[in-house]
Amino acid sequence: MMTLIDRAREGVMDPIFQRACAGEDVGPEELARLVAEGLAVIPYNPSRGCARPVGIGQGLRTKVNANIGTSKDQSSVQMELRKLKAAVGNGAHAVMDLSTGDDAGEVLQAVLSHSPVPVGTVPIYHGAVMCRLSGRPVVDMTEDEMFQAVELHGRMGVDFVTVHTGLTRQALSHLVDQGRLTDIVSRGGSIMAAWMIHHDRENPFARDFGRLLEIARRYQMTLSLGDGMRPGSGHDATDRAQVAELLELGRQVGACREAGVQVMVEGPGHVPLGQIGANVQLQKRLCQGAPFYVLGPLVTDSAAGYDHLVGAIGGAVAASFGADFLCYVTPKEHLGFPDEEDVAEGVRASVVAAHVGDLEKGIRSAVRRDMEVSRARRAMDWDAQREAALFPWKFDRVTGMSSQGCAMCGPLCAMRIAQEALGSWKKV
Repeated sequence: MMTLIDRAREGVMDPIFQRACAGEDVGPEELARLVAEGLAVIPYNPSRGCARPVGIGQGLRTKVNANIGTSKDQSSVQMELRKLKAAVGNGAHAVMDLSTGDDAGEVLQAVLSHSPVPVGTVPIYHGAVMCRLSGRPVVDMTEDEMFQAVELHGRMGVDFVTVHTGLTRQALSHLVDQGRLTDIVSRGGSIMAAWMIHHDRENPFARDFGRLLEIARRYQMTLSLGDGMRPGSGHDATDRAQVAELLELGRQVGACREAGVQVMVEGPGHVPLGQIGANVQLQKRLCQGAPFYVLGPLVTDSAAGYDHLVGAIGGAVAASFGADFLCYVTPKEHLGFPDEEDVAEGVRASVVAAHVGDLEKGIRSAVRRDMEVSRARRAMDWDAQREAALFPWKFDRVTGMSSQGCAMCGPLCAMRIAQEALGSWKKV
């Protein structure tokens, strides 16, 4: 079976290239070239066939992902479907179902059935849930169960999967030797680290990477190589453990491309503002330009309740340096279980961040949008402003708008006064 990379390399113009170009500055031929070279991915499992495939990578608009999913104590299929609707309705280009409740399989099936956008998962969570339901500790998960979870999600139609393949014994040794304030904050990373320590064995996904590639190729799933060593505090950013994992991920990117498997790489995490650019550039260098998927990054550890804003600040900077895919953060990060309004707020913040990054990247559609808004503001054209805005519905809640100005300034509108004065001055 030919994968999307195979078809791109053979010059076969799969219809998916045309569909994924919607709203982009590049055409299907250019997108096919980027996919063939591994500089962009289109997460798309043909067994499900999501309605809105997107391209992620070089020269494309920065995309936004929203994490949803249940926990053991908060589990409702209907709640997750409401969160899915809130995410997509506010501009998310993809969602990840990170369910760990007892009904995780039912939730994933519902999300896959209702999502018009690509769906990602972390299959090892499924393995962890199965262990809990069978009364076993998570470290008793077998290697076969880990790979079977990946295969199950491929069979169900998942478009991309996060697998923590770079968290090796060597990376773990750096963590132990160096010490961190926050150790490991990646849930999948902590499961893998605990398994490795318990069994005194190498990460199965790293040791038998070829088996993972075979599964991903069979179901045409995009691999998102997870950052199990991502820093959980600004103090821990860009340390030896994080970089050691990134080096391994860079090697694995090459193996994915050779196997015709689409791949992107995940990144931090909690990163001080001044280190974000270096982190993005390092990833791009070590991972041969593979699309970069970042969580936030969070630029301060002290703003619980407003971490969606913290993540948007970091996301805008990361995108401006070349990050391709922003994972949102909700206001409930570090506080509790998010509801649909938290999801909506998190997506909106990341959509703004992605747009800011696109302006810095010179994405023409983003630049045009800002020009259209500015011209409409000067002309007091509220309808045109609404049409060009990132969130048009906000205009429906505003009163006092007129051709003379808004309710804020009224007859003292700065632009109207300036236009009249400049107009009369030019006639003199």
